[in-house]
Amino acid sequence: MKFFPAPLAAAVAAIVFSSPMVSAETRQSSAYNVDVDISLILEGVYYNRISKGNEDPAGFSSGHGHSHGHSHGHGGHSHGFDNGFNMGHSELGIQARLGDFMDGTLIIGFDDSDFEVEEAYLTTRSLPAGLQIKAGKFLSDIGYINNRHSHDWDFVDRPLVNEYLFGDHGLQEKGVQVSWLAPTATYTRLGIELLQGETSGVANYEGGASDLNGTSRILSDASGPRLITGFAKFAPEMGANHASQFGVSYGYARTYQETDEHSTRFEDWDGNAWFAGVDAVYKYDAGQSYGHGNWRLSGEYFYREIDVDRRDVNFAADGNGPVGFVRNEESFKNKQDGMYIQGVYGIAPRWETGLRAEALGMTNKIGRGNGQTLDTSYRYGAQLTFRPIEPVFLRAQLNRTNFAEGSHGRDSGLEFMLQVNVALGSHSAHTF
Repeated sequence: MKFFPAPLAAAVAAIVFSSPMVSAETRQSSAYNVDVDISLILEGVYYNRISKGNEDPAGFSSGHGHSHGHSHGHGGHSHGFDNGFNMGHSELGIQARLGDFMDGTLIIGFDDSDFEVEEAYLTTRSLPAGLQIKAGKFLSDIGYINNRHSHDWDFVDRPLVNEYLFGDHGLQEKGVQVSWLAPTATYTRLGIELLQGETSGVANYEGGASDLNGTSRILSDASGPRLITGFAKFAPEMGANHASQFGVSYGYARTYQETDEHSTRFEDWDGNAWFAGVDAVYKYDAGQSYGHGNWRLSGEYFYREIDVDRRDVNFAADGNGPVGFVRNEESFKNKQDGMYIQGVYGIAPRWETGLRAEALGMTNKIGRGNGQTLDTSYRYGAQLTFRPIEPVFLRAQLNRTNFAEGSHGRDSGLEFMLQVNVALGSHSAHTF
C-alpha cells in the first residue's frame, strides 16, 4: 500500500520541491517515487501422526551418526510440527519500488516463538543488456522450488531432496546474484551467485582455528564468499494454453566444515562440496473458471558430493588418551542424491488435487569410517486444496513415509496435515 493518497502526495511534492532551499539534485531525485506494499501471510497447520515410522531417512538424519549434516529441526516430529494444532510458518513482507531504478524486499518469517529475517535484498531494474543484480540475503534461484515460499507450494511440506540436501529453508544465503535475460523470443535466463556459504547441506562453515593444549584443531578460517552457484532456465514457446520451463543448476563450496562435540573429544570435518541438478515444469491452462481443468506437472533431481578430512581431538582425558590426543584421522566422500515428481489437477472450480512421489538416497554412499552404502528412502503424498477466494486456501494432505534404516530394513509411517493459509494485503505475483 502507498503511505499517502496520490493527490495529497502530489500536492506535498509540489510545495516542497518548489522551495528555493531544495537543490537541483534533490528535485531531480523526486522523479523516483517510492511505492511500498505490505503483506501479511498467516498459516495454521493441524498435524496428526497416524502411525510412527522412521523420523529421518537413512544417511540424512542430523548429527554424525549418519550424514553429519546440519540439523533439520524436526523436533522429534516430522516437519517440526507437534501433534495437534500448530501456528505454522507465517510471513510479514514489505516490498518497495524506487521508480524504475530499484526494488527492495524484506520478508520476516515467524511462528509462535521465533522471528527470522528470511530475505532482505535489493534488485536492480534498469541495467542495460538484460542484466540484473540482486544483493542481500535471499533464496537461491537454483532448481524450481528453492526460491518459493511455503504459501506458493503445491503441498504442505517441502520436498525431501530440497530439505535434506540444502536445509530447512532451502539454499538461503547472503551474497550477490547476477543474472542475464537473453534478448530472444523464448525465455532464456542465466545466472551466477556468490554466496557467503554459512549453513546449508552444501556449504557449512564452523570457522576459526583454535588450539587445545598446543594441538590445533583441523578447522581454519576461510573468508566468504565460500559458495558459488550457477543456473540456467529456458522456456520454449508452446502456444496460448501450454507453458513449460526447464532448468539446470550447479554449485561448488570451497569450504565445508563441521564440528561435533562428543563427551571427551571434538570431531572435525574440513573439505569442500559440490552439487548439480535438473528441473522441469509443465503447465496447462484449460481456459475455464477458477482453475478448473488446469494441470501442473513438475519435478527435480539433485546430486551432492561432500569431500572432507576428519580429525578427532580430545578435550578431556579418556580411555583412548590424554587431553590433546589425536585420532580417527581419515579422508572420505559422501555421495547422495534425491528427486521428486508431482502433479496437480483442477478437479472443479476452486478445487484441485495433487499427487507427489519422492526418493531420497538413490545414491547413498557414506564414506566415513569403513564406508557403507545405505538404502533409498521414499515418501508419497496426496493433497486436496480448496480456495474459497484467491488469497485463502485450505489444504488437506496425507503422507506415507517409507524411510530406510541403515543399509537394511525400513519402516513406514502415515501422517495427516490440514493447512489454512490466508494472504492479507498486496503481494507480488507468483513466479512461474
